[in-house]
Amino acid sequence: MTTAASNWFHPAGSTAHDDWWLDLGTPDSHVQAPGWAHTGLRVAELAPGASVELPAQAEERILVPLAGSFTVTVGSTGDDGGDDETRYELTGRPSVFTGPTDVLYTGINRACTISSTDGGRVAVASAPAHNDYPTRHVVPADVPVELRGAGQCSRQVHNFGNPAILEADRFIVCEVLTPAGNWSSYPPHKHDEEKEGETALEEIYYFEMQTARGMPVPTADEGGPDAMGYQRVYASDGREIDVTAEVRTGDVVLVPYGWHGPAMTPPGHDMYYLNVMAGPGPVRQWLISDDPHHGWIRQTWNDADIDPRLPFAG
Repeated sequence: MTTAASNWFHPAGSTAHDDWWLDLGTPDSHVQAPGWAHTGLRVAELAPGASVELPAQAEERILVPLAGSFTVTVGSTGDDGGDDETRYELTGRPSVFTGPTDVLYTGINRACTISSTDGGRVAVASAPAHNDYPTRHVVPADVPVELRGAGQCSRQVHNFGNPAILEADRFIVCEVLTPAGNWSSYPPHKHDEEKEGETALEEIYYFEMQTARGMPVPTADEGGPDAMGYQRVYASDGREIDVTAEVRTGDVVLVPYGWHGPAMTPPGHDMYYLNVMAGPGPVRQWLISDDPHHGWIRQTWNDADIDPRLPFAG
């Protein structure tokens, strides 16, 4: 069981840097996994009236409110010699379990300032990039909500950063919600080779957990709430990797290669994870191969209903 920080598992707070309590895979990160090159993630918890700044860097970014609303000012690329800023209001949401949020794609080489009036938590997914695309504010009504799988493999996917929705250079970003007792990221699959039907993509899993809706929240005398789940990553070829991590809010699992899944949430605990994917290949596309020992499970979904607890919504 992976319970301490390692190359591929990072407990909440273990990668804190300056104003960010999570900072992985970015140019400024103090924690670098071996060979990690294509994706980054920052998370900040902002007090009322507080702000955090990001310098202009050769990376594309998408800002995802996890809890709360935010004002974001984005600078120009400076290609025309100007230093204009554009202001965006992100409505956000009370928590990741209250449905999709609006998000902001900033393109590359643009400084930005993220401010909070009432306090909140914001994630910034990133990827080193060369081609510039316009800044875009994606509102909740334009976020496709997919109910994937069936039965105990039912989960909800917010596809705000996939190629069909967002014009971008390198990354694919989405978020997944899994009701208590269900398995997601399943069957185990991989995307670690550039070949027919598969693309090579690093992947970040950032987790948040909650006591499931309708469940009694344990009191302090009972030990208090301790919502948690599990994530599995294992080798698909000669490259060694073996992760079985117990995950809680703020924890991160990195998938450089290998079979990954399931992401399991025990009865009584709902799971959320933010996925950031990018790789060296020429095509920005999520193409996967299932572990042949487990891929047959997809056939069982044809005769099963989607979990009636979905979708999660406010």
